[in-house]
Amino acid sequence: MTTTQDRVSELTEQLLKWRRHLHMNPEVGFQEHKTAAFIEAELNSMPGLTVTRPTETSVLAVLRGGQPGRTLLLRADIDALPIHEENQFEFASQTPGVMHACGHDGHTAILLGVARLLSAHPEEVPGEIRMIFQHAEEVGPGGAEELVMQTELMNGVDVVTGLHLNSQLPAGVVAVKPGAFMAAPDMIELTIQGRGGHGAHPEETVDPIAVGAQVVANLQHVVSRQVAAQDALVISITSFHSGTTHNVIPDTAEMMGTVRTFDPALRQKAPQLIERVVKGICEAHGATYDLRYQFGYRPLINTDWVAEQLREIALETVGPEHYQDAKPTMGGEDFSAYLEKAPGAYFNVGAGSEEADSHWPHHHPRFTIDERSLETGVRMLHAAALRLTLPGA
Repeated sequence: MTTTQDRVSELTEQLLKWRRHLHMNPEVGFQEHKTAAFIEAELNSMPGLTVTRPTETSVLAVLRGGQPGRTLLLRADIDALPIHEENQFEFASQTPGVMHACGHDGHTAILLGVARLLSAHPEEVPGEIRMIFQHAEEVGPGGAEELVMQTELMNGVDVVTGLHLNSQLPAGVVAVKPGAFMAAPDMIELTIQGRGGHGAHPEETVDPIAVGAQVVANLQHVVSRQVAAQDALVISITSFHSGTTHNVIPDTAEMMGTVRTFDPALRQKAPQLIERVVKGICEAHGATYDLRYQFGYRPLINTDWVAEQLREIALETVGPEHYQDAKPTMGGEDFSAYLEKAPGAYFNVGAGSEEADSHWPHHHPRFTIDERSLETGVRMLHAAALRLTLPGA
């Protein structure tokens, strides 16, 4: 009798081919034309799938099973990042300045593998399975937001799940967490308007650099003194530009940064807390300001019962020795858009190892994955597809 593990093992070579082709030919968000065409062609070679393009660069495959059941959405993101790859693989990026530095090539290969397994045995599948190969996860407000707002994708969906390969977890490990899992990644842009002049006579100026430095320092008081310690908040100023030479105090200073929260109420409060600090410091020193706050992805809050189902699936699929409870992260993910429309959960599959030199952090020019994680991902999503579509799951 052929087991699921046997079927997945037979896919290993194909998974590597898919992943390496995608890695060699990366495209950034909203420009994934060749990527989407490749995915569409591969899906069209599989029996029983209805393949469509919900948007110009996303691909949807639908499989209607041979048994009654729920409708499940499985998601893989397909876009790359504007990073120049430093790896020397034979399958390294052939596009200068663009690389798959977050594992989306692996996610896509995994979901293609799941599509092949499911389409080969539709009689085993309850309900309906929708597999969305989503564009522009790395570009706010995110391709998921476009899909759920402008298409029929989520109509009738009962549950949704997806995975992220994680180079900071050992290869083969599966990590699941109910509740708050990933933060809302919001953005701030701030211009401080001072009055420039000669560097030798600062008393005749309103120095925007000095004012800006105080703003940066005092914003950390919002985190440490205005928010309860158990309510996670990160405010990071990541860009500060001002001035052109050594003896001129400039007129303006420009800053950018990120604000990360889990709690929706704190997220709504954060702009007021930040502006109060900026306004007070600028007024105290005679400067003015322009503060622009942009809300990014929502916080990713896993549905408890779906996360528990995935935990049970992981224990059965990879065993207790390869399972761990996931820790919340301040990183953001537009998968949260799907969770606004249906219950679901997102989980991690470990892809890091010294052997594969895949311990580099995500978004690093040396990032890669231990390709053994592809099989783990296929086994997990395939098992989830068969479990979460059951009427009483």
